[in-house]
Amino acid sequence: MRIIVTGGAGFIGSHIAEAYCAAGHEVIVLDSLWAHGGGRRDNVPAGASFIHLDIRDQGLERIFREFSPEVVSHHAAQHSVAISARDPRLDADVNVLGLINVLDTAVKAGVRKVVFASSGATFGEPERLPITEATPQLPESPYAITKMIAEHYLRFYKAQHGLDFTSLRYGNVYGPRQDPSGEAGVIAIFIGRFLAEQGVKIFWDGEQTRDYVYAGDIAALNVIALDRGSGKCYGIGTNTKTSVNKIYRTLVEVTGFAAPMEYLPKRAGDVRDAQIDSALAKKELGWEPKTTLLEGMKATVAYFRVGLPE
Repeated sequence: MRIIVTGGAGFIGSHIAEAYCAAGHEVIVLDSLWAHGGGRRDNVPAGASFIHLDIRDQGLERIFREFSPEVVSHHAAQHSVAISARDPRLDADVNVLGLINVLDTAVKAGVRKVVFASSGATFGEPERLPITEATPQLPESPYAITKMIAEHYLRFYKAQHGLDFTSLRYGNVYGPRQDPSGEAGVIAIFIGRFLAEQGVKIFWDGEQTRDYVYAGDIAALNVIALDRGSGKCYGIGTNTKTSVNKIYRTLVEVTGFAAPMEYLPKRAGDVRDAQIDSALAKKELGWEPKTTLLEGMKATVAYFRVGLPE
């Protein structure tokens, strides 16, 4: 089928575009290559076409009309919690108005379905763990708020226009191609510092936890979601809490280098713990994570050892 991947030159989107191409689909990648977004032209898989375009651009309509996609995998976003806290207006402009432009354009072009990159951050600080689809969404950062709002827009466009969707509420995705110089993605940031034999900054006390999911497992999920999960939202994780301090210790084990540490105050919008139970995704989509944290971190370190992005 014909698929447009927005944000497909970015970290997660490029893995998904690659998986779609490997499955035999015809893929166009749209990406603004925003400096803070981590999009890189050389991330685009060889089997995909690339168009340098912002999702807020009105030129989107021509691309959709000419390509006539059946599915849009919407992974373009302002993805940094820290940037969203500093600049909520920018965050909403990209993540809400950009989404609406994509959805309006998709309706006009007769797109069947949108596969949407949502976030486990929409749940905020839950009263109990693990997080499931029944957990109330109480987002605590502008980024998380926009992801929750986006899901409501998806429901509206399905009810009003018949545009189907599947929303995937990712845990913390990590793996090759993640930007080690950005403000989001502690594993990539730490790996960049470890391999350069530099110190790392740990916000809060380092005992805050996240549910880390390997990018390859997310790519496989997005192939499945092309034809499953109609009109549903799914929590996507490993059902495991991992602290920042454990990430540090694991990287010491993998690299053999004990990076100097500096502890700093808590960042605005950060939550204490996250753990996502993907039982519903396993039941309805037939998906479950395959890659352990140690395996994934070894593969990611191996990727960055070849050469950090310039």
